[in-house]
Amino acid sequence: MRILHTSDWHLGRSFHREGMLGHQAAYVEHLLEVVSAEQVDLVVVAGDVYDRALPQVDAVRLADESLARLAASRAQVVLTSGNHDSAQRLGFSSRLIDAAGVFIRTDAGAVGTPVLVHDAHGPVAVHGLPYLDPDVVREPWGLPVRSHEAALGAAMSRVRADLARRPGTRSVVLAHAFVAGAEPSDSERDISVGGVSRVPTSLFDGVDYVALGHLHGAHTLTEAVRYSGSPLAYSFSEAAQVKGSWVVDLGPEGLSSAAFVPAPVPRPLARLRGDLADLLADPALARHEGSWVQAALTDTVRPVQAMQRLRRRFPHTLVLTFEATPVLAGVPSARLGSLGDHDLVRDFVTELRGAAPSQAERALLDLAVDACCEDPEVDMMLTSGEVLF
Repeated sequence: MRILHTSDWHLGRSFHREGMLGHQAAYVEHLLEVVSAEQVDLVVVAGDVYDRALPQVDAVRLADESLARLAASRAQVVLTSGNHDSAQRLGFSSRLIDAAGVFIRTDAGAVGTPVLVHDAHGPVAVHGLPYLDPDVVREPWGLPVRSHEAALGAAMSRVRADLARRPGTRSVVLAHAFVAGAEPSDSERDISVGGVSRVPTSLFDGVDYVALGHLHGAHTLTEAVRYSGSPLAYSFSEAAQVKGSWVVDLGPEGLSSAAFVPAPVPRPLARLRGDLADLLADPALARHEGSWVQAALTDTVRPVQAMQRLRRRFPHTLVLTFEATPVLAGVPSARLGSLGDHDLVRDFVTELRGAAPSQAERALLDLAVDACCEDPEVDMMLTSGEVLF
């Protein structure tokens, strides 16, 4: 049986206010091409189909179209909810949708009941575990402690009890969790409970293949336990990650092979660092002129109109930071009485930026100060130290 493992679509998510829905639709096109070209029998989606519990209309429309097209393909689908999804919304009408070969598993109460799919070597029990919030399942499941390990451990006990009744049946588990041995990126939502979020890989011992979701980078924890990662980058911390999905083969005895299939890159990410003048002049950076850019400027004096100048060369610059942040010593109190409002504001800008304002900037600052002085006579009295009642 050939399985395609994907997760963390996050439909509806933006990237620093840049809409991603078109890129997400392109990924679905790619996924369908892989299903056809690789003769995939089963697609598993390990949670976070949507980016939020109440997804926007366009995201729901794309999910509906994607699942309808997968249902019409040669593959069956097992899909679970992640910590970003609303289990009730995602699981709406799931019993009716089962008939189309798309199995949506979002109910913790159904954990332990597999989707059975078949190939020439017999059945495969696919256990789709939705994201298990320890606070939600602790009381109904009688968990001894409030932790992700306890929740997922109880779920795997139910899975093993089912598999014990099916000797010789191969097994696949979908889980949305933070499993030890993998490193997170900046775009995943924290799921820690009491400061602890990781669960041990040993919880999945004995399962032929474990399709993990939640972390956005692809990871191989063991030959049988893998993260597919998200199909697109959702933070600049993922700039070096290769996005895609796993194509996994189950033979008669279990896992026989796994190959990573890279996803198309709609726009690469680049993290640039240096003086503004160097970034604008360096010919080696020409390859990033079409990338989404995060720039960290090291200039000792903060450049004027830095973002506008960067975007003239790198039009898709989204994030700009300044590493050389001046430490303000404050204006000495002895000088306060001798400085007028205009000079005080100019001094503040000089200390903040490390350079005096230009003539044009001084004129603009003077206008701003004057606009705040609605009554010059009152300002004169306050400056001279008079108290008004």
